Amino acid sequence: MASEVEYESILCVKPDVNVYRIPPRASNRGYRAADWKLDTPDWTGRMRITAKGKVAYIKLEDKVSGELFAQAPVQEFPGIAVETVGDSSRYFVLRIQDDSGRSAFIGVGFGDRGDSFDFNVALQDHFKWVKQENEIKSSEGSDSGPKLDLGFKEGQTITLNIGQGKKRDKPRPQSSGGMGLLPPPPGGKIAPPPPSNHNTVQPSGGAQPECLLELDSSNSNTVVQSNISSDLWGDFSSSASTVPPPASHQEPSSGNWVQF
Repeated sequence: MASEVEYESILCVKPDVNVYRIPPRASNRGYRAADWKLDTPDWTGRMRITAKGKVAYIKLEDKVSGELFAQAPVQEFPGIAVETVGDSSRYFVLRIQDDSGRSAFIGVGFGDRGDSFDFNVALQDHFKWVKQENEIKSSEGSDSGPKLDLGFKEGQTITLNIGQGKKRDKPRPQSSGGMGLLPPPPGGKIAPPPPSNHNTVQPSGGAQPECLLELDSSNSNTVVQSNISSDLWGDFSSSASTVPPPASHQEPSSGNWVQF
């Protein structure tokens, strides 16, 4: 079976990078860019970050000819191949190696913070992909054992009993108002409505007629008056009888006149 062919991919290219010779680390406190000669870099060129398989390569090349000056293979990040400095985010320490396996530590720096940010992100994305590949291969290796056979054997059948589900009770409609109708009073009888204003006839004068008011169940506004006509007009008839009749003017009879 043929082995998988690995190809080289370009992760990031930065046209301007400075290289410095750095003094050996005196203690475990880390590197400091202030200890380097930042005004006079020892080499200036371009940086190209490539990847071949799971290994990333930081290559320092000439800007014009593209000749390789040095390269640093990176198998993990962060790690010993790429280290940050304690006093700046634009400078790093690389461990370069030649073809014979000899290694040395140099300092590199970027003039722009954006370039240093892209340098970090390119390495982080590559090794994030490497981690995902390792997880996939480990999961495939764990699934290589005997698998559970869930298929039907010859002659096996399955029966499905699909019945009608239970009928759900329809929800009762709710009234739009906040309060419902009150239940009728006990006894089954409803009290009659209160009587409205009745138009009664008040007699004028000192006479007090006797009025009988009867409330019928069908019409509560019926007014029955008894002996009202005789009593009400009694005073007027008595007073009229006392008035003497008007005197009649009798003209002397005359044969020439017609009596009207």
